Amino acid sequence: MDNEWIVLGMIAGFLGLMIIGIPVAIALAVSGFVAGYIGFGPMLFNLMPARLYGVVSNYTLLAIPLFVFMGVMLEKSRVAEDMLDTIGTAMGGLKGGMGLAIVLVGVLMGASTGIVGATVVTVGLLTLPTLMRRGYAPSVACGTICASGTLGQIIPPSLVLILLSDIMGESVGTLFAAALIPGLVLAGIYCAYLILLGMFMPKLVPAVPLEERRKINKAELRRKLIRDVLPPVLLVFAVLGSIVGGIAAPTEAASMGALGALLIAVGFGRMNMQLLKDTMHGTLTISAMVYFILLCAQPFALAFRGLGGEDMVHSLFDMIPGGEVGALLFLMALLFVLGFFLEWIEISYIALPMFLPVFIGYGTDMVWLAILIAMNLQMSFLTPPFGWALFFLKGVTPPGITTRDIYVGVLPFVLLQAMAVAVIFVFPSVATWLPKAIGW
Repeated sequence: MDNEWIVLGMIAGFLGLMIIGIPVAIALAVSGFVAGYIGFGPMLFNLMPARLYGVVSNYTLLAIPLFVFMGVMLEKSRVAEDMLDTIGTAMGGLKGGMGLAIVLVGVLMGASTGIVGATVVTVGLLTLPTLMRRGYAPSVACGTICASGTLGQIIPPSLVLILLSDIMGESVGTLFAAALIPGLVLAGIYCAYLILLGMFMPKLVPAVPLEERRKINKAELRRKLIRDVLPPVLLVFAVLGSIVGGIAAPTEAASMGALGALLIAVGFGRMNMQLLKDTMHGTLTISAMVYFILLCAQPFALAFRGLGGEDMVHSLFDMIPGGEVGALLFLMALLFVLGFFLEWIEISYIALPMFLPVFIGYGTDMVWLAILIAMNLQMSFLTPPFGWALFFLKGVTPPGITTRDIYVGVLPFVLLQAMAVAVIFVFPSVATWLPKAIGW
């Protein structure tokens, strides 16, 4: 019982430190070390070096800075901007066409950059003033940009999937293959919603005016589609295809993706020392943030496990009716609520290690569970009050766009994403078919 009180105190201490503004990584480390010292004495400190070395020497996690470099290079070199402008011009004649173009670009940028902030800021800066000028409802425009920007968290290569593979003991390639169809299904649900808006509420998502469309040179548009869209698409297919096809390990494919992004920047004539410096700085900042949280989560995880926290979680789940299905529903609801207040990295390295032994005991398919969790974590970027995509977009909105417009705009997309989670929950083969088909 004494250890259980220490565990509860550790969790309460972590939340309390976060509430008063202590950075998450520091709050994790301090609460873990204090609780571990109270429970074990100095022994916890003797165990830490091996755990920390295991994180920094993990070959799979080396893919994180490489994929981040690939995404930052494409964003800083304005390749993503050109792709967005060209696709938006090509689809502007449809009612809701600009929204569909944003979703399509969200898929391509998610598969090539995987960085929510970069995607939301880039798309917001380039399209929001245009959408307002063309008569789009502010809430629909904001919701579409935020939701499309978060697609990079489920469409591989994704940092969420890389970290989940480490936590859940599955290969990165397996999770990439498993997430591909669910990610495209989610994008398809977004597109269907925008098409329905165009059919039944056309004033909310009007087409580009006919006079403006007549000014577009069709031959020039075809040339721009080949020049601006084809290279990033080929890069995505090369990286993902080599992983899913078993030609290269994720880390090796990530290194080739980084090289490919460099070559694209050179091909577009935009490579210079300032671009390389900015890309390296962005890569270092993002990668350091991820690794620092991973390292600081180790004392928390060690103390939690050593003090019997897993037994407490088992007892909690035993009280939930419905067996495995009830436990899964409880986990999905809990992750959704945590997403209102915590980032996906904290949720992954605090909550998931507590609950995974329960589902291992049930014999739950870990690949299916990982995709359910990834889809749920993706919603944390959209859910007020602390959804990061909302903050990113608010920072670049033109005058006249209010916080209320952004919050109201994302609500339909949160419901659509919950629908996608329900589809995968009811039909697990959506996530498990492709890994099994390729023999993973």
